[in-house]
Amino acid sequence: MRWKVATALLGLGFIVAAGAPVAANMASGSIKKMEFGKTDDGQTVDLYVLTNGKLTVKVITYGAIITEILTPDRDGKIGDVVLGFDDLKSYTAGHPFFGAIAGRVANRIAKGEFTLDGKEYKLAKNNGPNTLHGGLKGFDKVVWKAEEVKSEDGPAVRLTYTSPDGEEGFPGNLTATVTYTVTDKGELKIDYTATTDKKTIVNLTQHSYFNLAGPASGNVLDHELTLAADKYTPGDDTLIPTGELAPVKDTPLDFTTAKPIGKDINKIKADPVGYDHNFVLRGGDAKVPFAAKVRDPKSGRIMEVFTTEPGVQFYTGNFLDGSNKGKEGAVYKKHQGFCLETQHFPDSIHHENFPSTVLEPGKTYTQTTIYKFSSE
Repeated sequence: MRWKVATALLGLGFIVAAGAPVAANMASGSIKKMEFGKTDDGQTVDLYVLTNGKLTVKVITYGAIITEILTPDRDGKIGDVVLGFDDLKSYTAGHPFFGAIAGRVANRIAKGEFTLDGKEYKLAKNNGPNTLHGGLKGFDKVVWKAEEVKSEDGPAVRLTYTSPDGEEGFPGNLTATVTYTVTDKGELKIDYTATTDKKTIVNLTQHSYFNLAGPASGNVLDHELTLAADKYTPGDDTLIPTGELAPVKDTPLDFTTAKPIGKDINKIKADPVGYDHNFVLRGGDAKVPFAAKVRDPKSGRIMEVFTTEPGVQFYTGNFLDGSNKGKEGAVYKKHQGFCLETQHFPDSIHHENFPSTVLEPGKTYTQTTIYKFSSE
């Protein structure tokens, strides 16, 4: 891996010698920047390493991807808890959204089309008859611009991408920002914004696959999950919601009290078997309400999720089939990671009773999601 030649740290007022790693002392913690590689068309992709307390998060500018999250287990041993790769080529070759930002519209849009103000927009159908995670070249496959930002909470990097009018069939020039901040409380805080010059739709999410025992440790079926959700959005065979908000009680989707992910997974009628469901979060009065908690009994690691979003897609890596060889030679197989994708509901544009994903000029899309790590 090559160190990137740096000229100056943004807003910090000093020069770094050519060939040296970039390091900045923040309010607390530190940030380093280096070159991760180049895309096939010659674009430089940078890696940012954000460290604060016992938590380290590594982010690349390709896809705004989180490549590593390092946090201690109950014995204090630092380990990685997300699936991914060691090199850029593995990411650009194609993968199931490991650690990426999904957009412009995360999740599914029925039949690859929608209508705004009487005008019909056609999208790529890249998931059966539907559009998934922004189409053929979503936000996960572009190089974002990055800048280090001053934050009282800790080291932070803001990534920006402007999606031109008509990209992947969506209207409007949409400028999206994602800011990753690592706090000394063991938190990865993610703040999102988006603005447009034409009425459009937007739904952003972070698509990390977590395994609190480590990427090469096997499946996550013994991880214990709690979700602050009494309802979910049932879907058809292609995972498009029917529009109903159905109770989770007396179904395999009831995680209102902690239970192992694998306890009822074989009761899910899906091929391959597993969870891939949108849950309706309770929300609450907190500025960023509690959404989920996951505990790994082997390592003692705990991850809590807080979000301003109305829903969370819980996915158990059902389509991981061993074809992706990851970090340190790990082979990613079925159920080796889980996702908790905080977002608006799937196919919201076709359901008036769902929270709206429509964004108008002059308005700003915002959301905050926090992943908090600890151990016991």
